[in-house]
Amino acid sequence: MNDNEEFPIEVTVEDVVALQKSGADFILLDVREQPEYDTARIEGARLLPMSELRNRLGELEPNKDDHIVVQCHHGGRSMQVTQALRSVGFTRVQNMAGGIDQWSLQVDPSVPRY
Repeated sequence: MNDNEEFPIEVTVEDVVALQKSGADFILLDVREQPEYDTARIEGARLLPMSELRNRLGELEPNKDDHIVVQCHHGGRSMQVTQALRSVGFTRVQNMAGGIDQWSLQVDPSVPRY
């Protein structure tokens, strides 16, 4: 429904690196739990655990029209959050396929795998 060429529902870790390198204005939203975030994180990511999303959705309200890339461990939770945000009117939300695990494998091996 909100799918368009500029904002397909899913992006690769390479797409996210390209966004970072280009200086694009976007939010990298990490929806894992605090202990996971403490174990491994992507620089600049904003933590909002999926388990707290319903209660904290208001925190994202000012970003409703901003580009948001959602990430988790492997991409499952982040896809659920991406779809949930799109369903309530966030128009520029994308899931980072493969999550932080893929990030560690393809982008930054210094990010611990768990």
